[in-house]
Amino acid sequence: MAQFSVNANRFDPYKNFKFRVKWDGRYVAGLSKCGALKRTTELVEHREGGDPSTGRKSPGRTKYEAITLERGVTHDLEFERWANKVWNFGAGLGVEVSLKDFRKDISIEMYNEAGQKVIAYNVFRCWVSEYQSLPDLDANANAVAIQHIKLENEGWERDVSVVEPSEPSFTEPA
Repeated sequence: MAQFSVNANRFDPYKNFKFRVKWDGRYVAGLSKCGALKRTTELVEHREGGDPSTGRKSPGRTKYEAITLERGVTHDLEFERWANKVWNFGAGLGVEVSLKDFRKDISIEMYNEAGQKVIAYNVFRCWVSEYQSLPDLDANANAVAIQHIKLENEGWERDVSVVEPSEPSFTEPA
């Protein structure tokens, strides 16, 4: 049986410009871009010996693609602190990596135009595999300086406790 939306008045898909990312119980400041959540399941092909003309297909290993987060360069140190848990040059020989807490679970939340949370995903066991603290600097450019981190992860799932909200209706004054 088909499952119908509780918000029968919404026909338009959600826009991709209202979102927030949270880790360690706090929202990350100033994010301007969050990469897609994508997974790919490999194909395993095989053939039975008694059936020479027909191949069979079944699912194999599933891979989760890395997620890139981008934001303008500020004095906030969250990207750098997390990236330094994987490789901290100044920490000293043999202690460059923090194996205790270099992984984090994160939450990615989407909001509708009215600012209501409409969809959320939990991403598991993330760690920073790439960190760009400064972009190319160009005195002739007219752009915001962007930093980014690339998060490897071991899977994600939708937070089904987030349900579709009833969107507000604005009434005209009488």
